Amino acid sequence: MRLLMPVIRSLPLALTVALAAAGLLAVIPGALPTQAAPSADRPAWLDLPLTDARTGETFSLGSFAGKTVYVEPMATWCTNCRQQLGVVRDVHAQLDPDRYVFVGLSVETDLASAELARYVDEQNWPWTFAVMSPELLQQLSASYGLTIGNPPSTPHFVIDPAGAPSELSTGIHSAQEIIMDLAPG
Repeated sequence: MRLLMPVIRSLPLALTVALAAAGLLAVIPGALPTQAAPSADRPAWLDLPLTDARTGETFSLGSFAGKTVYVEPMATWCTNCRQQLGVVRDVHAQLDPDRYVFVGLSVETDLASAELARYVDEQNWPWTFAVMSPELLQQLSASYGLTIGNPPSTPHFVIDPAGAPSELSTGIHSAQEIIMDLAPG
């Protein structure tokens, strides 16, 4: 099946979106990232409060039940983050907002929300962004390791519609790879 991965990754974005939305990519063993198995112990960090940098509304990563959530820790100074989030912008524009949520989390725990909002607006990233609290950063680091707080490694993970977080993924991913990460498993 590994032989199919280059073929799948080379598909045009629109076709990959259509296949993922139809659930057809899920039938290819090994084509999708391994999701963490749901456990009776829901990670506490799913329920820690965050504040939307643009609207001031409070939410948590666990408040999107029934939707697939793509989470990208980032920093305003990080050039790799800008590159990756530019790709995320392309994916975000292609997917149904009733099924998919995108959240950018600044690891700059002392950054003002207004400054983050101004920055993401300048970059034309229209999805939800928030500044991580030190507690959230600490809990994510306990779950995923210190890489979660290293923006140049472009860490990201997915929370499935049932609320189960995936393993941490790093590196700049193509639109097709992100869509595969988001596909139902």
